[in-house]
Amino acid sequence: MAVNDYVKFVTQRFVTYMDMPKEERARRRSARKQERPPLSYRLFGIVPLSLRLLFRRRP
Repeated sequence: MAVNDYVKFVTQRFVTYMDMPKEERARRRSARKQERPPLSYRLFGIVPLSLRLLFRRRP
């Protein structure tokens, strides 16, 4: 990808973002934050999940 193509792509994305109403941007941002995995999973991968499953009490 040439530099000119990249600049064009970034410019198009920026203009699309700026044309979007402020409320829509805020709604998308909050939806994206809610879809994030837990912080421990993002930082350490699958290890916290496996430890939690290992030490979870079984009835």
